[in-house]
Amino acid sequence: MASSNERVPGDQPAPLPEIAIEDRHHLLIEAVHDHAIFMLDPDGHVTSWNTGAQRIKGYAPDEIIGRHFSAFYTPDDIAAGKPARELELAGAAGRVEDEGWRVRRDGSRFWANVVISAVRDESGVLRGFAKVTRDMTERMRLAALERASEVSTQMQVARENEQKRIARELHDDLGQQLTALKMSVALLEARLKTRDEPAAPLGETHELQAQIDAMAASLRRIAADLRPPLLDDLGLCAALDWLADDFTRRYGVRATVRISENAGDIAEFSATTIFRIVQEALTNVARHARARTVDVDVVRTGAGCSITIVDDGVGAQLDAAPNARSFGLLGMRERVRQLEGSIAFHSTPGAGFRIEIDVPERSLLAGPNDMDASAR
Repeated sequence: MASSNERVPGDQPAPLPEIAIEDRHHLLIEAVHDHAIFMLDPDGHVTSWNTGAQRIKGYAPDEIIGRHFSAFYTPDDIAAGKPARELELAGAAGRVEDEGWRVRRDGSRFWANVVISAVRDESGVLRGFAKVTRDMTERMRLAALERASEVSTQMQVARENEQKRIARELHDDLGQQLTALKMSVALLEARLKTRDEPAAPLGETHELQAQIDAMAASLRRIAADLRPPLLDDLGLCAALDWLADDFTRRYGVRATVRISENAGDIAEFSATTIFRIVQEALTNVARHARARTVDVDVVRTGAGCSITIVDDGVGAQLDAAPNARSFGLLGMRERVRQLEGSIAFHSTPGAGFRIEIDVPERSLLAGPNDMDASAR
């Protein structure tokens, strides 16, 4: 004999109880948690309230049902008559859509996409309005961040171009004037010698020439800091070699750069950004590391480019409160982000500092506008 839990072959399963259409609609609306879906009467008072509305707006059903929906609007919108105007437009056109700030129960604001649809009976009489609200705050913030990112990249390009222009003017204009001045002093010295003048004026001309030489050296250094001519003339590899030599000479910290042979085929924007990243890293070493050596490795692979910068200095506690060095790291992180790459910092006190950067191949050959488009 079959047990009560066994089905006899040929038996049909018991039919599920029929759910009324109204109940199905109610269950469907209650199952939606990402949208506030509720009804208004013709005057704009709330007559229903779903779970999504409670989550987004913060009101429990018994706190909001019966109240006017203008409670969701900012004081400025209420003063401008926006709630009534939207109901009027929805009643006339059948539907109105709007985006703007709305107010939660706790007084906080969120950016909302709102659709209000008129609900009419079979005879066309207005019975109320269906209102659907989506919280778009995070999407708006992401869009704002993307716009800020694009602006930041364009500002970086503009700054580099301006530094290039200033560097050229310093080198071509002031540099030539100093050279001409030095030649004039040398000519004056030659004339003084032919006239058997006392040695004192000759000594003064020597001092003038020494001062001019010092000024010219300072000028070349300032121009190179703004925009090293090697970066434009010979490319990234030569510019990094010059940077390491100049760093060693200035700070007494031995800097070594190793670059793979195929690392030179990089677009101008990416090459400039990589150069500035390494420059910022070396500046951090000079200011904070108290290191004896620093090694820079630039390796081009089929997948992109990896940059590793390692010093043997005092290191740092990475999870400590931000300090002066953190701003340099932040600048490097922003430049790497502009290249759609990744950056990692590794250090402990007394164990040196290591920076690992990976830049994808597509970013090495693209300009800033190309990368902005791919990000979108």
